[in-house]
Amino acid sequence: MSAIQTWACFLLWIGFATQDKTPDVIVTCVISEECVLPCSFQPGSKETIEWLRQDVMVYKFEREDGDGGDGGDDDDGDSDDDSSEEEHFVNEQFAGRASVFPDLISRGNATLTIRRSGLKDRGTYKCHVHTSQGEHNAKVIVKVEAPIRGLSLELSRLSGYEEMKCTIRDVFPAPRVTWATEPPTFEDLRPVTRMLADKRGLYTVDSRLKRLNGQPDLIYICKVTTSYGGPAWTSSLRERAIRGAPGKDLTIPCSAPPYLNKPFLRWSFSNSKDPSHILTYDSRSGDSVSSPTWDNHVELDGFRVPFGDGSLRLMDPKPSEHTGSYTCVFSLPHNTHTERTDVTIDDPVGGRITPEEPSYWWVVGLVIALLVVALVGMLAYLKVKGGSSKPRNDPEEATELHLVKDSTADGNLKESLNESSPLTVGGTNGQSGLQTALS
Repeated sequence: MSAIQTWACFLLWIGFATQDKTPDVIVTCVISEECVLPCSFQPGSKETIEWLRQDVMVYKFEREDGDGGDGGDDDDGDSDDDSSEEEHFVNEQFAGRASVFPDLISRGNATLTIRRSGLKDRGTYKCHVHTSQGEHNAKVIVKVEAPIRGLSLELSRLSGYEEMKCTIRDVFPAPRVTWATEPPTFEDLRPVTRMLADKRGLYTVDSRLKRLNGQPDLIYICKVTTSYGGPAWTSSLRERAIRGAPGKDLTIPCSAPPYLNKPFLRWSFSNSKDPSHILTYDSRSGDSVSSPTWDNHVELDGFRVPFGDGSLRLMDPKPSEHTGSYTCVFSLPHNTHTERTDVTIDDPVGGRITPEEPSYWWVVGLVIALLVVALVGMLAYLKVKGGSSKPRNDPEEATELHLVKDSTADGNLKESLNESSPLTVGGTNGQSGLQTALS
């Protein structure tokens, strides 16, 4: 029984201790805007309101009610209410910026308003109210942020190679930047992110990702989140280049990532002249607005835009007018997707139209023909040179050779005759006859 009584007393004490205690309130304020710190209490009289930050007095309001009679008017029309109000600005940091609403105090509202809030206003605030009805205490935790107002993503070549550059300015606290591609790639993405704070404490974020080689049609996605749990921002970009022929219709592709549902579409064009607006299309309302100068040259299928296909058909293009950069942007709150297409409309040369892709086969053919001609010429030269380089004997040497050949022939003939003729068997008469015949 004693244990039960002990627990009952403990719970009763807890109830009395917390009956006038309100839970802590967390307020997130935006830099340079008003910050409202709520505090409510049981109305009474002779109110004294104190606001403290980190246990240091910030603002004090005090009201003392007079001893006026029944509140009726006297002869000069003045009220008999002799109440007086007095304010005290204790901390110079809040002078001219912090105040309560005196008219609301009698209704039990001691809300403190801080104008032009800044990062120095962060901290834990306590609201202490003393009235004829008792006391009231409340705690307010103030966070100050500079939310993301915009996110830009572009292709940069300033570093000597192509890289995607994602930029956020004037943000607090420091955000977290992540990168992705669509479709996903198996290569490791290694972005370089730099954050620089200015004298106000606001961050400028510069995150760069080198463009992957061999994958020209990738969508690069930059995503930024904050530690205060605000909405995440995403921006994505795809760059491409296509060629077309004069007078021949050309489709400029533009497709939104699947996470964009019924986005707003905007098309624009730029070349050496100022950028120009082509058209806009609202997927939710179906409204489309186009520039009169482009009405006869572009066509958009509005039924396909809500499903992420914002491709533009360019009709009867002309080289001088329609060669340039076409940009389509799908947008939703906190999300954008951009596709930038460099379009080249080729000029006709000699009544012929330059093919879409430059051909270099004629160079290869020319080189092969030159090699064949050189080879044939070399063979002919070697043949002529070989024929003319046969040894030519000296006339005297030729005569001597001729005499040697004749002598050899005569000797062979005589030897043959000696061996085979019957005249050689006889005596001297035969030999002399033979010699006579030979002579």
